[in-house]
Amino acid sequence: MDNTKYILSEKDMPTRWYNIQADLPEPLPPYMHPVTKQPLGPTDLAPLFAMELIKQEVSQERYIDIPEEVQKIYRQFRPSPLYRARCLEQALDTPAHIYYKYEDISPAGSHKPNSAIPQAYYNMKEGIKRLTTETGAGQWGSSLALACSLFDIELKVYMVKVSYNQKPYRRMMMETWGAKCVPSPSPDTMSGRAVLAADPNNLGSLGLAISEAVEEAMQREDTHYVLGSVLNHVLLHQTIIGQECQKQMEMAGEYPDIVIACAGGGSNFGGIALPFVQDKLTKNKNTRIIAVEPSSCPSLTKGLYTYDYGDEAGMAPIAKMFTLGSHFMPPPMHAGGLRYHGMAPIVSHLLKLGIIEAKAVNQLATFEAGIIFARSEGFISAPETNHAIRAAIDEAIKCRETGERKVILFNHSGHGYFDMTAYDAYMSGQLSDYEYPAEKVKEAQSCLPQI
Repeated sequence: MDNTKYILSEKDMPTRWYNIQADLPEPLPPYMHPVTKQPLGPTDLAPLFAMELIKQEVSQERYIDIPEEVQKIYRQFRPSPLYRARCLEQALDTPAHIYYKYEDISPAGSHKPNSAIPQAYYNMKEGIKRLTTETGAGQWGSSLALACSLFDIELKVYMVKVSYNQKPYRRMMMETWGAKCVPSPSPDTMSGRAVLAADPNNLGSLGLAISEAVEEAMQREDTHYVLGSVLNHVLLHQTIIGQECQKQMEMAGEYPDIVIACAGGGSNFGGIALPFVQDKLTKNKNTRIIAVEPSSCPSLTKGLYTYDYGDEAGMAPIAKMFTLGSHFMPPPMHAGGLRYHGMAPIVSHLLKLGIIEAKAVNQLATFEAGIIFARSEGFISAPETNHAIRAAIDEAIKCRETGERKVILFNHSGHGYFDMTAYDAYMSGQLSDYEYPAEKVKEAQSCLPQI
């Protein structure tokens, strides 16, 4: 029988996270302090982060054990299934074999609990009773709300205002799990009030929401801050996705020629890609690994590779990354999780070294791909996930044109059941594309820190 899905047993779930820093051909550039512009040390990060997360951020160990308490919760939804997209292959009339890792089965409906759960766990172990964070489309905020409810931690979420308005059910999910969610920019912080004073109708950005969450955490001794993407330890936690994929591809008797994931801050992309990057670096695999971003917020394809602030107010660590400038205000596209001015240092570093590729796609093309996927595979995908589907479809069409039977793997990072207004706008012809705002990017990049 030709399998449609490949399911690992719970005993086959990885018990260690993979750390790409052990195998990088060149080390990552260090983080810099936002005020002194000098390399950051653990004591600089301690007011914001749990110490175990700080250790993971700089660790050079190839594997880091997943605590049994975290594994126990993971087992509620992991291992996640790997699907062979046979119906999509038929719809495209392609000789390509298409596989997708289905992360939607987590209680929060996306890959984000893979990091939310250990981050909440390590903070709980240090006695932290309150956390702040930011969220774009709400996948991270709802995932952390879930994690905090499991460890009895109070949570406040600053949600980018455009997504707060577009996706009310995400806010309701967070509140159901006990979190408080406010739209960013908000009147609760100095950075929020400053933006609102300049522009009361400001729709917000992830960079600004980070500023607000960091500011509040720094002002309260009982509060830590956690981030849903970008940082090394977040990508580390997500590598359970790619490790499971490696085992499942073995079950299928194939190995991917192409690995694809959408990229906003880098957690979803890093999660599936980094274990295959390891194979590329250590086993001479020739896999193409493609990060897909929105053409209206194209940090990897249009940004500068330089040091920049991780947030708009300049309070977060300065990282070397591909960036559009921390003051860049992305257009209000529906893929709210991809509306970030920069990119994870690890992902940026790999692109700079030529180990991975980057591609930008526009909003209408991604929703077209989402409709094709829904009408063949049945699943309705998040706008972010549609970026990966678009790239996978494009590669499969190339195979149809050349007659090559390539194996394509992508990460289905979350469902779109709370995004039906966006699908309605697309199907009714009301959804717009957003042009790359070159002049706004140039202006934002004029504020880069001098390192």
